[in-house]
Amino acid sequence: MSGRATGAAATEDRLLNGRVRLRQPAKGYRAAIDPIFLAAAVPAGHPCSVLDLGCGVGAAALCLLARLPEAEVTGLEAQSELAAVARDNAELNGWARRFEVVEGDVADRGALAGRASAGRGFDEVLCNPPHHAAGMTAAPEPAKAKATHEVGAALDDWVEAALAHVRHKGAVTFIHRADRLDDLLAGLRGRAGGIVVFPLWPKPGQAARRVLVRARKGVRAPLTLAAGLVLHDDDGRFTAAAEGVLREARGLAL
Repeated sequence: MSGRATGAAATEDRLLNGRVRLRQPAKGYRAAIDPIFLAAAVPAGHPCSVLDLGCGVGAAALCLLARLPEAEVTGLEAQSELAAVARDNAELNGWARRFEVVEGDVADRGALAGRASAGRGFDEVLCNPPHHAAGMTAAPEPAKAKATHEVGAALDDWVEAALAHVRHKGAVTFIHRADRLDDLLAGLRGRAGGIVVFPLWPKPGQAARRVLVRARKGVRAPLTLAAGLVLHDDDGRFTAAAEGVLREARGLAL
């Protein structure tokens, strides 16, 4: 990721080696590599409708649109300031017709009424929920606290919303902390199958801190623990596989 200042309140960054321009607040929560990997988990090859739950400023949605020209994305975002920036980013990249941003809370089932194939559900749902459980010390900036801590909706609520909005046999994909994998799998148990757990290893021999979890609604198939991907070599540089996702807009095989 590279970027430049656009004023006291915001910066403009570049993702996917310049394929995506991303304006985002200079302070508070800022998109890093998680949304890029989340977007990379959606397979190519067929037209699809995608819901990005808690889309923030649109990083995951824009990375997906850059890689999959056949996709259309609806973003749901509770914070009006971030929703407004996401709409600006859609315009900035020339994808306003492919990326609609709806302001609403993840627990509000009516916020997305009338969207996604006349109510049949989205083909894909992406979700990068707050990584810290309620009760943990939150960031001092309110906007960052809402993005990183479960203020209001808990992880179970995010899983419930993702499954409610995806079509039968459609896929939901999460990126989350590895130490909360058990909570995430508990929410999916009995409601989705064909689950793939894809660890993101910081370096060779180190425990994973992030996992991608992909599952299909209404499918009965065993869980797969994938080999995952190592992010950094021992010298701290991104591995070739990670660079393929982060700079070359390659997808992941989940």
